[in-house]
Amino acid sequence: MGIQFDDMEERLVTASLSHDDEAEVSLRPHTLLDYMGQEKAKESLKVYIEAARGRREPLDHVLLYGPPGLGKTTLAGVIAHEMGVNIRVTSGPAIEKAGDIAALLTNLSEHDILFVDEIHRLNRAVEEVLYPAMEDYAVDIILGKGPSARSIRLDLPRFTLIGATTRAGQLTAPLRDRFGVILRLELYTPEELLQILRRSASILDISLEAGGAAEIARRSRGTPRIANRILRRVRDFAQVRADGVITKSVADAALSMLEIDRVGLDAVDRRMLTAIVRNFSGGPVGLDTLAASIGEESITLEDVYEPFLLQLGFINRTPRGRCVTRLACEHLGVPYVGQEPGVFPYGGQEKIELP
Repeated sequence: MGIQFDDMEERLVTASLSHDDEAEVSLRPHTLLDYMGQEKAKESLKVYIEAARGRREPLDHVLLYGPPGLGKTTLAGVIAHEMGVNIRVTSGPAIEKAGDIAALLTNLSEHDILFVDEIHRLNRAVEEVLYPAMEDYAVDIILGKGPSARSIRLDLPRFTLIGATTRAGQLTAPLRDRFGVILRLELYTPEELLQILRRSASILDISLEAGGAAEIARRSRGTPRIANRILRRVRDFAQVRADGVITKSVADAALSMLEIDRVGLDAVDRRMLTAIVRNFSGGPVGLDTLAASIGEESITLEDVYEPFLLQLGFINRTPRGRCVTRLACEHLGVPYVGQEPGVFPYGGQEKIELP
């Protein structure tokens, strides 16, 4: 019997950080040489870091954006190590008021790095404090209330703000424009994930053969966090059901037990595609209707499930709703009789039998 995914916390292929990923900290590289993939971003950072160190200045403020699980937090730590400075880590939702960010900034040392994850979730009052801090290395504090209130300006050490976000479009223009370095992290190729898996297996003392590594890399949705998470679960399977060595056959058996198919879809993804085909004749179907039919929230479908299915070309977004594509039908093993792009006309009342 396969493993069931009853809620988001149990999804193995979600790129969001979970309690199971606490061991990931030990797998994180500390130098650009050890950091696999993201070659364009790394080449740019090498130049900026070397130039800043040569001038004995702090690195310009950096914005890292891209899908979750690609190593934005890890890259921030690598930058701090390469610059030889300390890093203070926080997140947008944790900074509730202007005094919180002021306290963080005033406790930094010269050239230190403040890393703010999910920076798009900062509230406007906090952003207003960040503007002069990023430009003038100063922060304005309001003392008192009413007519007796007065403002004082505190000088800050020259620091670097590194912001990470999965939604760069939700950043306000004034905040985004104050970042001197903006880097997008791309999904990893299977070859790059192979390098990461070999390194992780070496650190965790896992016997990983080339075929097993390739099988895990192919089903990891281009995300290192998912690859490392699957590696640990396949290691458990190999330890109990095999001789402890992760071969191609062992990896395939473990991933089949976890209900992760050959392109990285899990039971949740297939349930969404199946619902569109079986319940709505392939679409189009509205997001709210689809969410209700599979017992999920529409925001969860849009933010968590849809992005990867869109990347694979398995669904289309149309003005009338979501539709499955020919590729999705081939993957599910059902016939596709659509004629117009983005439309899936199964004849309205025709019942589709899924294998």
